[in-house]
Amino acid sequence: QLQLVESGGGLVQPGGSLRLSCRASGFTVNEYTIGWFRQAPGKEREGVSCISPSGGITNYAGFVKGRFTISRDNAKNTVFLQMNSLKPEDTAVYYCVQIRTYGSSCFQPGSSSWGQGTQVTVSS
Repeated sequence: QLQLVESGGGLVQPGGSLRLSCRASGFTVNEYTIGWFRQAPGKEREGVSCISPSGGITNYAGFVKGRFTISRDNAKNTVFLQMNSLKPEDTAVYYCVQIRTYGSSCFQPGSSSWGQGTQVTVSS
């Protein structure tokens, strides 16, 4: 059974760091594009980052470039999102997504499966 389980969210002060994990089961992460998306209260869902099956291509939304890093541990079948220099506007529920098809970019997923999400709150 396909499953994506996020962890690592929490409360952090502005300027702090968090590392999100997405443990996959029922499939192998290096066979699919895996993305991180987020949704803040009252806002639309937005793509944050994604990594290609080979791991050789990564994409980042402009608002996280230079601050967030996506990576993958094939042995653990887990994808990570290292988030540094966090800002209050990064507060959202973060979702891990297995992307099977997408439009012009991985931030426009078509056929996909989503985790339950993990809350990230950046506040002093």
